[in-house]
Amino acid sequence: MAILRYVRIATRTTFAVLNNIYCIPAYVVWMMALRLTRPLYGPLYWKIEGLMYHWLLAMVSLWAWTAGYEIVETGDEPAACSSRKTLVLANHQSTADVPILMAAWNPRPGVLSNLMWIMDRVFKFTNFGIVSVLHCDFFIQAGKAKREQSLVELKEHIHKYYIPLGRQFMVLFPEGGFLHKRKEISQRFAEKNNLPKLEYVSLPRAGAMKVIMEEVGPQNCQASTSKQENKKDDFNQNNTKIIDTKSGETIEWILDVTIAYPDRIPLHLQEIVCGTRPPCTTHLHYRLYPSSEVPTDTEGMTQWLYDRFIEKDKMLEEFYRTGQFPSTERNSSVPRQVRQDNLRYLILHLFFIASTFLQYKIWCELWSYFW
Repeated sequence: MAILRYVRIATRTTFAVLNNIYCIPAYVVWMMALRLTRPLYGPLYWKIEGLMYHWLLAMVSLWAWTAGYEIVETGDEPAACSSRKTLVLANHQSTADVPILMAAWNPRPGVLSNLMWIMDRVFKFTNFGIVSVLHCDFFIQAGKAKREQSLVELKEHIHKYYIPLGRQFMVLFPEGGFLHKRKEISQRFAEKNNLPKLEYVSLPRAGAMKVIMEEVGPQNCQASTSKQENKKDDFNQNNTKIIDTKSGETIEWILDVTIAYPDRIPLHLQEIVCGTRPPCTTHLHYRLYPSSEVPTDTEGMTQWLYDRFIEKDKMLEEFYRTGQFPSTERNSSVPRQVRQDNLRYLILHLFFIASTFLQYKIWCELWSYFW
């Protein structure tokens, strides 16, 4: 049995490496080739890019699916915010959080292709970094010294990419790091400021959310319009809409996502890739809030965000005690299992393999012609 396990791990790891080799370069080459058409056919370019970006994230969801890592959703139905601008807030426990969200949203049309991640700058230097750069995700710099500069860059990024490209979802991890790294610091901060000491999440930072709500929040729609007119020198060249969508001008919903791993032990990316952990189920609990409920002042917004994470902590405590998230009048605890489409996976693999083969043949022809 031990030999079979090691063979399985080696097989999965080899597959993941090959999967990266024939998918990521194919995406990059197509996007770089089509980039020449972007000045004339900008909307078409970005629609194709979003579609292929979704296909790449589907490959990541495949790794979790084939390893037996199931996902169950409870709470509000995210389809309620379909086609509307939405800020997603999620707790952050491990390197598996992002792949799990990718897997959960893969079957939902129009989500992953219209999404902007706000992630740590270190991910820019991973194998997937070039993909995120071409998709115009935002890389935030960790550390107190660079925090203010990162928030200025986030503001600029919203006007350069999020608004012009008609992105719908923006995903933010307000805790600013993994739970095991932030927990002790969070509890010390809570003790000094008479706040609850949280066990299953850490107290969030409101800086990024404040910037987002100031720039594309509902209460600041008119103020933002006036502000943009006054900032033409800074943003005008990039703030023009490239893709006109039906998602509206401002963020209308806050989608609060609580990620719960079995037995309080988070999955990790290497386990998803290699399948080293036995099959298990990860639970995602959704709560939807109209963005108009979020206070506009800094103190009120920070307290609102604190309240959401204090509630998360209580919900996770009950989940780990009973195996279920608490059910309320507005939030159902009836589980909805995420199902993936195996035929679609097969078609996507064939597309990327065929793309790699075609690009290789073209490169060989060009090489022999010029050299």
